[in-house]
Amino acid sequence: MADDSVEISGLKVMVIDDSKTIRRTAENLLKKEGCEVVTAVDGFEALSKIAEHKPDIIFVDIMMPRLDGYQTCALIKHNNVFKSTPVIMLSSKDSIFDRARGRIVGSEQYLTKPFTKDDLLSAIKQYAFNGTNA
Repeated sequence: MADDSVEISGLKVMVIDDSKTIRRTAENLLKKEGCEVVTAVDGFEALSKIAEHKPDIIFVDIMMPRLDGYQTCALIKHNNVFKSTPVIMLSSKDSIFDRARGRIVGSEQYLTKPFTKDDLLSAIKQYAFNGTNA
């Protein structure tokens, strides 16, 4: 557990999911670790909040109404300001096709729901510091 030395307090984390339960669960877990959490119910809401809050890392659900996670990730990665922001896909589907599609649109990692506190924290520790504390 050498990972525990990485301090994530103060990081700005965005959670985009149409499930209130998932948003609340992730928000509560991350706030306990000292993160600042911004949530959005879908890709459209997320895009305006990303510009406003400039998160350090983004977790995005794949299956959402209006703008799904793949489309949302692609839009984030095509924006010059946010293309280096790590995007972690969240999904209850765990097929090779889904994972590959996530990579194609630029996501850094793919977490299967239900995720654990450790899943979230290890993703943050692995990706949120690429470039910020290097």
